[in-house]
Amino acid sequence: MSRMVFCQHLNKEAEGLESVPMPGELGQRIYENISAEGWTKWLERLTSIINENQLNTADPAAIQIIEQHMLGFLFKEGELGQLPEGFQAQGGKK
Repeated sequence: MSRMVFCQHLNKEAEGLESVPMPGELGQRIYENISAEGWTKWLERLTSIINENQLNTADPAAIQIIEQHMLGFLFKEGELGQLPEGFQAQGGKK
């Protein structure tokens, strides 16, 4: 049987992650409070954030920006985490 968590992003009970997704306290917090589905949604958003902001994931400043977006997206903390106003995903109508 799968491990279930109350996903703070989806606001419902869902199947949890199989392992801690990243090191440290934030990784443990995500493991305990975010579902596999919620994490997949974050990874999709992360791609948009990196591309739209032209972030270099080897840059420590970029990692801080990504973590701020992650907290906003997954836990609704801070001012980041939402798509930019007027954002159109590829294939979307303009």
